[in-house]
Amino acid sequence: MAPTIDEVVERARRRLVRVTPEQAAAELAQGALLVDTRTESQRAVQGDIPGAIVIDRTVLEWRLDPTSPSRIEQATDHQVRVIVVCAEGYSSSLAAASLQDIGLVNASDVIGGFEAWKAAGLPIRASGPTRTINASGEPAESGSLS
Repeated sequence: MAPTIDEVVERARRRLVRVTPEQAAAELAQGALLVDTRTESQRAVQGDIPGAIVIDRTVLEWRLDPTSPSRIEQATDHQVRVIVVCAEGYSSSLAAASLQDIGLVNASDVIGGFEAWKAAGLPIRASGPTRTINASGEPAESGSLS
């Protein structure tokens, strides 16, 4: 019998050392990459996390794999610290496990996602221009059609 999605998420989380929003904020201040995979519509309603890099979930692995020709400049090696944040901390667990699968040994995610970040009173800014990586792997302003 195939596993349920809840079982798959739990299996992914067993591999991760997940962080609280406060820990993620501290690591971001120290140079970790905080990668926001929420959709543009979620960010428009909920706001942005200052300093986070927005990468669409559909291209996440290609942008963060240091061997990929489509990587972002911050994807310097397999040791880079990447912390993924989604809306509630579910898809980010799957994303972080996938990043570990491609050798990013320091990938993790935020427990509770953006909702927990907000509840912790951490910085949020009203939606506006963010550092978004478009489908071509180039930086794009949020809302641009690139």
